[in-house]
Amino acid sequence: MELTMIAGGPCGNSGNREDGDCDSGDCPTIYVTDRGTLAVQGYDIDRATPAGESVVEIPQSVLKEAARALGW
Repeated sequence: MELTMIAGGPCGNSGNREDGDCDSGDCPTIYVTDRGTLAVQGYDIDRATPAGESVVEIPQSVLKEAARALGW
C-alpha cells in the first residue's frame, strides 16, 4: 500500500508539536492511501480491539490539517 503524508509528520529538532510531545521526532501523522482511504499514525491507546485493528490518539490540529489538505 502506498502512503502519502497529508498532515503531521516529523517534529523538527525540538521534539515538540503544538499539542504535545513526540520525543522520537516522528509525530502523529495522517496519510492518504492509494486506495483513497486514510491511515493514521498516533499514540497507542489501551483499548481492546478486533485482530488487525488498533485505536490511536492524534492531536485535533493534525486532523484539521488533514481536512484542509483534502479540501474539506
